[in-house]
Parts: sequence; structure tokens; C-alpha cells
Amino acid sequence: MPVHIPDDTDFATFKEQCESQDGWTARYNKGGVTVWCRDEETTTVQKLKMKIVCKDVRAETLYDVLHDTSYRKKWDTNMIDTFDIGKLTVNADVGYYSWRCPSPLKNRDFVTMRSWLPLGNDYLIINHSVKHPQYPPKKDYVRAVSLLTGYLIQSNGTNACTLYYLTQVDPRGSLPKWVVNRVSQFVAPKAMRKIYKACLKYPEWKRKHNPNLKPWMFPEQNTLPCISVADLTLQRADSLENIDESTLSEEKPSHNSEDEET
Repeated sequence: MPVHIPDDTDFATFKEQCESQDGWTARYNKGGVTVWCRDEETTTVQKLKMKIVCKDVRAETLYDVLHDTSYRKKWDTNMIDTFDIGKLTVNADVGYYSWRCPSPLKNRDFVTMRSWLPLGNDYLIINHSVKHPQYPPKKDYVRAVSLLTGYLIQSNGTNACTLYYLTQVDPRGSLPKWVVNRVSQFVAPKAMRKIYKACLKYPEWKRKHNPNLKPWMFPEQNTLPCISVADLTLQRADSLENIDESTLSEEKPSHNSEDEET
């Protein structure tokens, strides 16, 4: 299937989903973080939405943190590897991301097309999975599918903002119920707080690491090779391996592995 680069309508639809309460059920609301769930056609492809209010963080800073791949390696302990593959337009690229799943599940990875749009007091970043001929599924990972994942950042004045994170991912496997529960009750809230803490530390870090380099804001700084959208196809879940991990039981994390698994 051909790949479609998101347009203004796609961004508007994503923003509407983030802000709407219709059809969403709150599963967690504690410590400034709210998590909602929305069951779609199958239980394995659940849609999650999260919200956190970030005090003492400018919307522009949060936007930079979510874009800055170099900094992500400092705070995203869930990540195994990430890198940009190439650019499509001034506000769209293709990248790779692999993440550590709770043991004993297999780790997952993605190849996604990401698009972003600063819009007044709002900043949006959305992605979905694509197939790139040079980055096929790997032997040691389960290639998962992002149907729609993204962030909406809304400015709440000069030094505060609200972050929404919405994700609908097909993990390509029958997952045990404890995984779904753990994601909504533990992993997702902790991830939101981790982003918030990363934002508080980012300005000082960025001053020491290429402070003027922000290719997501200044396209002339982007040195990625150009990719033609014709070289990409939409990643369909039914073309990938589907594994059954539904009978796996949860392993108790060791005393120092909490961050490693979230």
C-alpha cells in the first residue's frame, strides 16, 4: 500500500483525538498523570492516551526533547537503539526504534515515518509504521506496527505546558493480560514522568551539546539522505510474524532493573 505523508487534516484529527473524552475510559489518575484506554477491534491493538501537566517546562523545550535523538539516549531507558534513516520533506522523516519489553517477552522494534508540525501554541509529532527495503525485520526482534502514535504539546503560558501522548500499536503477538494491565498502570505513567524529568534537565544539557543544532526547527541543518516516498510502503501487520506469548508469566524484576523495564 502506498505511503501518505500526513497533511493538516491528519494533524487536526490527531489533536481532536487527544482532546476528546468520548469513548475513552480512565484507567489511571494519580500524581498529575492520567491514562485512558480505548478498546478497538481486537484486544491486542489497544489504544492508549496519556496526559501530564509539566510545570516549569516551556512547550518549546518539551518539543525539543521529543525530537532530540542524542538526548533521548540519556533518559529513555526503555530504548535499546534509535536512529534516523532519511528525510522525506522538511517536516517528515523515517527512523528506527527498538525497545526493551518486560522479561520474558521478546523485544520489539519499529520502522516509522514521523511528521511534525508547530502550530502556534500547539506542537504535534505523529508517526506510523512503514516498510523500508534496507531495514527488514531482524532475527532477534519482533517487528511491531505503529498504527498511530504521537504527541500533542499545548502551551499553558510562558513556563508550563500540557503533554498528551496517544498510541495504538500492534505488538504482533498474543500478549498475557498482565502485560496490558502493567502498561496502563505502571509503564505508561512512569514513562510520562520520565519525559517530564528529562525536560527539566534538558536546557542545561543542551547548552553543552551542540546548543544551536535543532534540525527539526532549522531544516537547513538536516544532513540526512533524502528518501523518496515511492520507496516506502505501508507496513501491514498481517505480513509480519505473529507470536503467542500469552502463556508467559511475569518475572519479578531485580532490585536494580525497574528503570530497565519501563
